[in-house]
Amino acid sequence: MLISIVIPVHNEAENIGRLIAEINMVSLNLSYQIVIVDDASNDHTAAVLSDIKKDMPHLKIVRHKEKYGQSCAIVTGVEHAEGELIVTMDGDGQNDPADMAKLISTLLDHKACRMVVGHRKKRKDSTWRFISSKIANFVRGCLLKDNTPDTGCGLKAFYKFAFMDLPFFDHMHRFLPALISMQGGEVISVEVNHRKRMQGRSKYGTLDRLWVGLIDLMGVYWLCLRTRKLSDRKMTDD
Repeated sequence: MLISIVIPVHNEAENIGRLIAEINMVSLNLSYQIVIVDDASNDHTAAVLSDIKKDMPHLKIVRHKEKYGQSCAIVTGVEHAEGELIVTMDGDGQNDPADMAKLISTLLDHKACRMVVGHRKKRKDSTWRFISSKIANFVRGCLLKDNTPDTGCGLKAFYKFAFMDLPFFDHMHRFLPALISMQGGEVISVEVNHRKRMQGRSKYGTLDRLWVGLIDLMGVYWLCLRTRKLSDRKMTDD
């Protein structure tokens, strides 16, 4: 089985090389490729990746001509992935590549499972980011009933076919557990390590995630509600 590790990046020239090196040191016991989606970086990210690619045939680089955001970058990466099993992680180095094996084994060991999500119990973020994430996860959990304590964790493992069947919309990556559950797939959360950002600061801001996320939350809530009603139909066959 081939694993495709999909990483969306925007202006991560300081971090991406070290992250790729860490991934290559992890023992997965399975063949893998790394798919980096450069979301229109305007620093030296493209040059760093091109240099690494020279000695790494299992590295695939896809570039957006414009910045489309994290969700679109993930979709692009999954579309270009050759593996039937996908692992996603953030490009800033806060996700620990050593946790990939745990997510993959959990996914493969549970037949009904379609996605495994990392749970960052000990987060290494700013106070504001930590509090805003806690509130968002609480509100989202109350409405969507996705039983996922940390949907914002970038470290996830899932089957490509399950992801490609999902409806696409901007910021969808925050609602993947609910969307997978809506289609009848099991979602499991496992505790993972969380580290301080290697260099620089987050390129996908907190405030835009908060306000836009509220609108998206109501849309996903409506979608899940309508889907549940359809699946709850009781029929007889004459």
